[in-house]
Amino acid sequence: MTPTIADLLATARVVALPMNTRFRGVVAREALLFEGPQGWAEFSPFVEYGDAEAATWLRAAVDFAWTEQPAALRDRIPVNATIPAVEAARVPEVLGRFDGCRTAKVKVAERGQVLADDIARVRAVREAMGPEGRIRIDANGGWNVDEAEHAIHAMGEFDLEYAEQPCASVPELAELRYRVKHKGIPIAADESVRKAEDPLAVARSKAADLIVIKAQPLGGVHRALAIVAEAGLPAVVSSALDTAVGLSQGAALAASLPELDYDCGLGTASLFADDVADARPVGGTVSAARAVPDAEALARLEAPSDRREWWLARLERCHRMLPQA
Repeated sequence: MTPTIADLLATARVVALPMNTRFRGVVAREALLFEGPQGWAEFSPFVEYGDAEAATWLRAAVDFAWTEQPAALRDRIPVNATIPAVEAARVPEVLGRFDGCRTAKVKVAERGQVLADDIARVRAVREAMGPEGRIRIDANGGWNVDEAEHAIHAMGEFDLEYAEQPCASVPELAELRYRVKHKGIPIAADESVRKAEDPLAVARSKAADLIVIKAQPLGGVHRALAIVAEAGLPAVVSSALDTAVGLSQGAALAASLPELDYDCGLGTASLFADDVADARPVGGTVSAARAVPDAEALARLEAPSDRREWWLARLERCHRMLPQA
């Protein structure tokens, strides 16, 4: 049963977390948190998302706060470092915030940058991590097929673990996967799963070797697990630039997957200058336990009143889109 809007508003807190480094245009991450019978949950669709898409994120938050979650199969989750599209000289500084991480995901195809910037950044990561480190790149669909093929060939010398969402569409991913198969670099799908009307189209089209799943955009842990089971592909659990509360939902998802073959993208608390709880990696892993926000942190990070009202209005609109029975 969906809780009433009054149930959600009773404990709702709106926070704004400052970033250490601009990440995909974000300098302060806003989120709405509320508490249910199972604990705290997060509602934080990006501000540019429409209500129909945002309602799926609310469904995930309600599920996490009001429904018992699947049994955990592990209590610690191995995670990767995340390197924003910074200049190569800043790579050691950013990596230094991710304690013990053996894998790095490097953002590439940033608007306003060129391939040489990406190559320099990835080279700097390889030099910093050494030959044993694992490097994956994430283009967020920023290349066409020819650009992606060229970029993957250009960065092949850095022994890439995989390329995440190099192109925007499923047909493009399928074509690229065919073209670069001889390079032995797997293709991962992210936006083509979490933002798609049919998240299984990638698997049916054989357009990816693995999928990246995120609890909030997919409607919660239970639905994400069902998608992984139906897709039949290895899965990497990642975050949507969540607060510690949202990261703990991702950790619950990762903890309940039958198989966890890859380090997860759940170490992104290290991108924040402050947070509602400490979810930063320790020894390359994060806890699978549910996060409880600190009262002082909630007060310290409280969003301005106009932003609070904006989020509460959004919450009410999205709540009307959920099943009420």
